Amino acid sequence: MAVLAPGAAADDGTAGPREVGARDVGAVVNAIEILRHLAAAPEPLGVAAVARGTGISPSTCFNILRTLARARFVAFRGRDKTYALGLGVAELAAGLIGLNHADLIRPELERLALNHDLLVVLWRVTGDGRIVLVDRAHSHTAVRVEMRLGLRLPMFAGAVGRCVAAALDLPEAEMRRRFAQLRWQQPPAFETFMAEVRQARLRGWALDDGHLFRGLRAVAALVADAAGQPRFGLSGITIVGQHDDARLARLGADLRLTASLIENAVFKPRNPHPDAE
Repeated sequence: MAVLAPGAAADDGTAGPREVGARDVGAVVNAIEILRHLAAAPEPLGVAAVARGTGISPSTCFNILRTLARARFVAFRGRDKTYALGLGVAELAAGLIGLNHADLIRPELERLALNHDLLVVLWRVTGDGRIVLVDRAHSHTAVRVEMRLGLRLPMFAGAVGRCVAAALDLPEAEMRRRFAQLRWQQPPAFETFMAEVRQARLRGWALDDGHLFRGLRAVAALVADAAGQPRFGLSGITIVGQHDDARLARLGADLRLTASLIENAVFKPRNPHPDAE
């Protein structure tokens, strides 16, 4: 049973599971309660489940969750209409505790996989010129791609590799040397590869159309640190024929936006005291 502040209406954002003090803002109290409930939940929750767990009315929960989702404090999964903690929470906490980057990014992988109906994987860019698959999220598609955790590939391979090459912007001679060492199931010409690298630099995402692995299409974007160095790659991977070019372009834009949000939340946290030395 929700306890209302004097004169508060049930659905105006001030209804809450605990009594609101004279100086407390009901909507803020409810938002905190919702965030705490999501943090304690073992899996993403729908609006009805959040309302039951917090005692806040469903309409108020919906409005608060929608607002938190726009600010990225919660991640909305469109396919099953559930919510989990988002990158905005990580951005606030980054300066206080040591955080596992892959754990923070995980809700975004799940959101992308469900919303775009494909496999989404997280690659870590290593210091020895490789990318390593460190996490993945699947859609509910009956027929899907599978890739094993721990898979290691050369840094310039595939769609992620084009993004890495775009970020590093090495001289052409060095790129030719590294390109010659790559192994593709259907090799592209070097000139084609470099044209796609330049395109990736302009639009913020890249496409590998069956070159690295025959029959698979991959779209990727890069997460860089504050110094501009590649740290992670986000890839959406699908079987040829399941997603047309327009859907893959929408995926690319979403990957680029998500990568930018991760960069700002994890590697470029805002300075809470901009005038401090």
